[in-house]
Amino acid sequence: MLINFFHVLKDSGVPVTPRELLDLLEAMEQRLAFADIDDFYALSRAVLVKDEKYYDRFDRAFGLHFQELEALDDVIEAMIPDDWLRSEFLKQLSDEDKAKIESLGGLEELIEQFKQRLEEQKKRHSGGNKWIGTEGTSPFGNDGYHPEGIRVGGESKNKRAAKVWDRRDFKNLDDSVELGTRNIKIAMRRLRKFARTGATEELDLDDTIKSTARNAGLLDIKMVPERHNAVKVLLFLDVGGSMDPHVKVCEELFSAARTEFKHLEYFYFHNFIYESVWKNNVRRFNERTATLDLMHKYAHDYKVVFVGDASMSPYEIMQPGGSVEHWNEESGELWMRRLRETYEKCIWINPVPEDEWEYTQSIAITRQLMEGKMYPLTLRGLEDGMSFLSK
Repeated sequence: MLINFFHVLKDSGVPVTPRELLDLLEAMEQRLAFADIDDFYALSRAVLVKDEKYYDRFDRAFGLHFQELEALDDVIEAMIPDDWLRSEFLKQLSDEDKAKIESLGGLEELIEQFKQRLEEQKKRHSGGNKWIGTEGTSPFGNDGYHPEGIRVGGESKNKRAAKVWDRRDFKNLDDSVELGTRNIKIAMRRLRKFARTGATEELDLDDTIKSTARNAGLLDIKMVPERHNAVKVLLFLDVGGSMDPHVKVCEELFSAARTEFKHLEYFYFHNFIYESVWKNNVRRFNERTATLDLMHKYAHDYKVVFVGDASMSPYEIMQPGGSVEHWNEESGELWMRRLRETYEKCIWINPVPEDEWEYTQSIAITRQLMEGKMYPLTLRGLEDGMSFLSK
């Protein structure tokens, strides 16, 4: 069973290795998971998945494998041995539930009826009080009600199933999906350089132990400044127009960046970078920051991240006066080249799906100006972008 499960994981894109499979087998030999599908799920995910971005793929593969076994009686034999049913399983029942099970002839009779109906039933069944199905009063199935039933699949509603057969925790952490704030934070952690700054607020355990030992056991507490991510980031966010459909994910990106980077400076622009940017969209026509001043103010060791769909008329990038909002004396291309010359590490994060980039000329131009350093707004894209910035 585990060999087939291993191949399902590989086919689903989870990077598992034979070494990890052997570790799982060893853990099972030690009875870390025994006769419980939920325990096996937790154990196998802990052993086989080394990066939480693969949790979603693992969950889908786990569900696919255990839902598509040729017969559920194989699961019964593998997952619910008789001795477990008579001991561990009964411990989970109240005295009232035990009495109700006894009223049907006992637990052994309940299991035998379940096996017999599995053999007899040839199709899906909904409603009723006998067959294994949904929305009925049979002791077997899901989405219905029976005080001492066995739930097969589905979700618990009345919390009265004697055994939950099929429960998986799906998480939106796949590295090819669009992101939420938590997932963005995970990806941004690749861009880290720690330094101790500020007041002495954190216990230095090693130095405290050494100093106490040197003082013949007299406690000598040593404190050190708290460790912070010392990476400095300049974040430029495109707003308005074609970016309106991407507002939510850009808000999540901005929120995650402000949490992750202590040294973060952010500015807004529309469509492309020109001679000025702004901090407040409400006052963007009155309170602007000259791009030239910005390049003089923020040191060359800042990492620069542009976030935008890069979808516009090519003239907005290549020509003076191409901006749709004002007359720009110099082209956006020229200002981008100046920024690229000032800051060594620059990337562009694009919320437009990567497979659509080839259909927009301005995206191709922007990507060329960024020397190919354009990444999609997915977990994998952000990780790749952060990895480039951290080199």
